[in-house]
This record gives sequence, structure tokens and C-alpha cells, in this order.
Amino acid sequence: MSAGAGVGHRPWALYGYAVFFLAFLYGPVLLLPLFSINDSTQIAFPIRSFTLRWYRELAQDQQLVVAFGHSVSVALVVCLITTALGVASGWALTRHRLPGSRSIIGFMMLPLVVPGLILGVSLLMVMGQLGIELSLLTVAIGHMVLCLPFSLAVMMSCFEGFDRSLEEASRDLGEGMFATFLRVVLPNALPAVISSLLMTFTISFDEFVLSFFLSGSQVTLPVYMWAQLRFPVKLPSVLALATLILLSSCLLIGVAESLRRMGRENREGAVP
Repeated sequence: MSAGAGVGHRPWALYGYAVFFLAFLYGPVLLLPLFSINDSTQIAFPIRSFTLRWYRELAQDQQLVVAFGHSVSVALVVCLITTALGVASGWALTRHRLPGSRSIIGFMMLPLVVPGLILGVSLLMVMGQLGIELSLLTVAIGHMVLCLPFSLAVMMSCFEGFDRSLEEASRDLGEGMFATFLRVVLPNALPAVISSLLMTFTISFDEFVLSFFLSGSQVTLPVYMWAQLRFPVKLPSVLALATLILLSSCLLIGVAESLRRMGRENREGAVP
């Protein structure tokens, strides 16, 4: 009886552990919106009153606006290039038996397991050896290295579940490989492409470590936020900005995941 009772209680123990882990992990993050409307520069309880003036001050900070423009510009370039590379690489690796394809995939996925600090120092040394001046260009190159595995994972998952009979029917009707890809494969993979664009944009926009090593004098928004933490009076504005970034990132990731699932369900529903 005791053994049966122990088994019956195990799910509740697991649920309790999961709740505790999530609260420990995301509890501090959930405090950001709360303290961003605190009418005090002291980040502590109790909160006396609430205000939105920290959000109003964000638009008046010209350096912040410039840094925001840098981050958006880099993220747009990175998401477009990495998604294009992810589409081409994913289709080639899933449609053709290339020699050493597993090694190629493992090599392309390597940035996912290499610590960001090591990757940032390595890229900084490479840029120095090549004589490339640190700028937004070097930031974009570093972000491409980081974002490509994410795009590749999304696109390979899409192409592996794609009904190849549609491609074969297109080829039987006289279309070449490139025309088949443009007219048949790419339209059906559009949800995954949009998902990759949103995901890589979010990752590039939020990336701090690589931007810190590679930005030089043209700082991005995460680097600017880190610099402002040295001034206590700037902390509430940083919290307000962090809250906006958090909400925007969650929205973009949610849309990307919804589009990815929608594309998978459409492909599964199309299979007879």
C-alpha cells in the first residue's frame, strides 16, 4: 500500500518541483514590469506609487534612439541573410545525399554549444587578424554565425516533413529544379521562412555578448543598456526599456512558433 501511495504522490512532487523551478527562473524577470513603473530610483519594496514617466523619458534619450536604430538595422540584415542561407542549406541537406552531410550539419550547429564568451573572443581575434575595423558590419557577421543554426534547424524541420510527391509532380510536368523550388517548395515553406525571420531577428536584436566584443564605437541597444547600469539614476529607464524588449521578444517568438506549427499542421493535413 505504501508503494502504491508513493507512486500516486510522485506526479504532485514533480508538479511542485516544476512550479518551483519556473518561479525561481522567471520570477526576477516578471519583476521588471513592476519596477519599471515604480516612482522611485530605488529598486526595493514597498512600492509607494506608480508612474509612467520612465517610459516617457526613453523617447527623449537621443543616444538610446541611435542605439535602437543600430540594433534594428543589424537585426534586419542578419535575419534576411541567415534565413536565405538557412533555406538554401536546409533544402540541399534534406534533398541531396552530400558526402559528410552529418559532419556539415554538426559543424553548422556548433555555435549553439560554444559559449558566447569564447565565440566573441574568437571572432574578435579573427577580425583583428584580417584588419577589419570593429563596426556594425562585424556585429552583423558575428550575429550571422550565431543565428544560422537556428534558421537551419527550422528550415530542415520544414523540408523533412514536406511531401516530396509535389516536387516529383512538378518535375514530371517539365519544371526544372530551380523553378520547382520557387513555385512549389518555397510557397509551402513560407510559414517556416517567416518563423525563421522572426526568430533570427529576435536573437540578433537581443544579443549582448557578441555585440560587446564586436561593436566598437557603434554600440547596439543591449550594449547601451549595459553601459547605463553604471549610473543608478538611469536604472528605472533601463528597466522600462528592458520591459519593452521583453514584451516584444515574447510576441515575436510566439508568432514565430505559431507560424511554424501552422506550417507543420498544413503539411500533415495535406498528406493523404
